[in-house]
Amino acid sequence: MANPITATIDFEQDGVQHGFLKVPHSRNDSAWGSVMIPITVGKNGDGPSAIITGANHGDEYEGPIALNELCHRLDAGKLRGRVIIIPAMNFPAFQSATRVSPIDNLNMNRVFPGLPRGSITQQIADYFSTVLLPMCDFVLDIHSGGKTLDFLPFAAYHELEDKVQQDRCEAAARAFAAPYYLRLVEIDSGGMYDTQAESMGKVFVSTELGGGGGTDTLTLNVAKRGVHNFLVHAEILNDDPIVSHRPSVLLDMQQDNAYVFSQHNGLFEPCVDLGDSVAKGDLIARIYSYERSGTAPVEYYAGSGGIIVGRHYPSLIKIGDFMNVIARV
Repeated sequence: MANPITATIDFEQDGVQHGFLKVPHSRNDSAWGSVMIPITVGKNGDGPSAIITGANHGDEYEGPIALNELCHRLDAGKLRGRVIIIPAMNFPAFQSATRVSPIDNLNMNRVFPGLPRGSITQQIADYFSTVLLPMCDFVLDIHSGGKTLDFLPFAAYHELEDKVQQDRCEAAARAFAAPYYLRLVEIDSGGMYDTQAESMGKVFVSTELGGGGGTDTLTLNVAKRGVHNFLVHAEILNDDPIVSHRPSVLLDMQQDNAYVFSQHNGLFEPCVDLGDSVAKGDLIARIYSYERSGTAPVEYYAGSGGIIVGRHYPSLIKIGDFMNVIARV
């Protein structure tokens, strides 16, 4: 069964094209309507291909800003091969400033490989799996923490069975030149874009570049520099890499108890900040009951040593929420 999504650009045409991925979507306010996902393609002859995406989750903004800036200034004369740029992969979620799509309430990063005749989110995932990813050698998906998480800026790769592929992913993550790069352990990798791309043999890099549902100059500069360096590393962009003020620091989170989760509802008091070093047993957070005053807070302690690379962002927390993640240099 064919996917109904069509592109308004020609992926094989040289030059720079700006257009849309057109997703049919019949709804109350537009019976024969479509979701129009902006896309830019730059191509110059034969060579490697890369696809770069932002807003896999709709409340993460470093990717969309950095990629819209790249689309505006893209020069095909500096390319060898092809780059496909989609600033807002989950465009319905991006428009509504939500993590998941308001149309079908699905998380884009948990539905791969998708379904060609499924819901909107599943159709988009299937189009990536069957049309876009097969065109490409290199894949960069720019994430940040959105409204509920915050991270030290890092690029990430995964442990893979194919160690040659893993080494190539690590080299690309290191070339991104974020302040940190790490071998990421996912809580649940099923249905992820990462897993789909890696299963197809692609060089895949993801990021976490801040959070809180906003941006700042640090994370935006990391994103812009990283996109440039990723394309230089892929030998698609004919330019010099942008050198960071210090080398990217390698982190590892293979240890047990890297993730800390809340077992209580309440008011979240962080006792450590992003980038702080902790030893096993150090106090990292308190949770106060917000239903009655005068009760002692529940204290949480580090289950392993390292540095704090991610944290819960809102001041209210629920049982089961992610609280902190600890990685080792």
